[in-house]
Amino acid sequence: MGLKSVRELKPLVHLLIPLCVHWIAEEMTVSVLVDVTTSALCPGHSTCPEAIYLTGLQQTVVGVFKMVVLPLLGQLADEYGRKPLLLVTISTTIPSFALLAWNKSREVVYAYYVLRTISFIISQGSIFCISVAYAADVVDESKRAAVFSWITGLFSASHFLGNVLARFLPENYIFEVSIALLIFCPVYIQLFLVETVRLAPEQEVTSSPLTKVFKVCHDRYKSMKYATTIVTSSPTLKGISLISFFYELGMSGISSVLLYYLKSAFGFNKNQFSEILMVVGIGSIFSQIFVLPLLNPMLGEKVILCVALLSSLAYALLYGFAWASWVPYLSASFGVIYVLVKPSTYAIISKATSSNNQGKAQGFVGGVQAIASLLSPIAMSPLTSWFLSSNAPFNCKGFSIICASLCIVISFYFACLLKQEAPSSNKLENNVENIEAPLLLDG
Repeated sequence: MGLKSVRELKPLVHLLIPLCVHWIAEEMTVSVLVDVTTSALCPGHSTCPEAIYLTGLQQTVVGVFKMVVLPLLGQLADEYGRKPLLLVTISTTIPSFALLAWNKSREVVYAYYVLRTISFIISQGSIFCISVAYAADVVDESKRAAVFSWITGLFSASHFLGNVLARFLPENYIFEVSIALLIFCPVYIQLFLVETVRLAPEQEVTSSPLTKVFKVCHDRYKSMKYATTIVTSSPTLKGISLISFFYELGMSGISSVLLYYLKSAFGFNKNQFSEILMVVGIGSIFSQIFVLPLLNPMLGEKVILCVALLSSLAYALLYGFAWASWVPYLSASFGVIYVLVKPSTYAIISKATSSNNQGKAQGFVGGVQAIASLLSPIAMSPLTSWFLSSNAPFNCKGFSIICASLCIVISFYFACLLKQEAPSSNKLENNVENIEAPLLLDG
């Protein structure tokens, strides 16, 4: 089964190469960013409340805009093609990292946060959604779960390679190498990626600028209304939206404060961060590329999703109750299983959606996740700072992570109730306004 799914990746080669390079370039900066921001904002301290609050504020702002931007990008990818949207989204990281390559002063770090926030609004989640829609264009429905697992497996492999580079490259060269890799990605996409959406020819009609603006807004409104109808008319998509919301509410809150928590509680630095991320990367590569394609035909996406959510819960609780410096490594090992949440979610959404609406459905669920990532730092940032400070009401530095695990429990409950159904496109088309759909290229 694994080898067969490899053959299914052949039409995706020119998509996966730049994606992998992009993920490597981004991941290699993650572990060093904590040290860079802490040194710039709180020099001489291992704990930096300002960096934690700025990260939380960044995540909140990103969540506010992603609620609109991510579904919008999914719709635009369906209507105007995958390639131009990928070119835009994959290019946005370059300016923010270029700043840190130039200077790491306090003022430049503030400017980095601004540019990185804009980058996250446009690219975070949308790159994956558009890529999944592209894959759904060229891969048979019965093979999509295996292909999605390969894509997320390559995502984990890229993260692993990024962490290896971060572990062994001198800190002064990390951002320079990252920028070179990031520039390579849009150039490769422009040269080699084949578009899968054929646009219908439009008749030019002379109209005033105001009329054109009104028409664009009206078309966006109709498209967003149509995307909402797609999801609300499907019990499967409604269920997976709830699952994704609560899962993202918990996990995004944990990820936003985790490295700062480990730095404060156990004195971890760039090397330990890289080692922990590498532990997750090694196992998750194997589980997504080999285990999921083998288990999916026997167990189905729902069972795999439930098991992965339970693993996420164990991951969160072990971090929250960590009593020694080796416990985070044990907790990270559960990443081997919890990484299967993403591919199983993508497969469930894809199976419940017709080919013409892949971008809309994936984008809508991505928008739901954006709402969750908006809400989580509102509680996580102040709670984490409080329990890491000397004014904590009791000694439990990971208390905020324990609270976030309750959201994963709720997500698991909805996953147990999930009902999977095939899309009923004909019925849907008769009950909603007719939105012109693009034609997929044959082959």
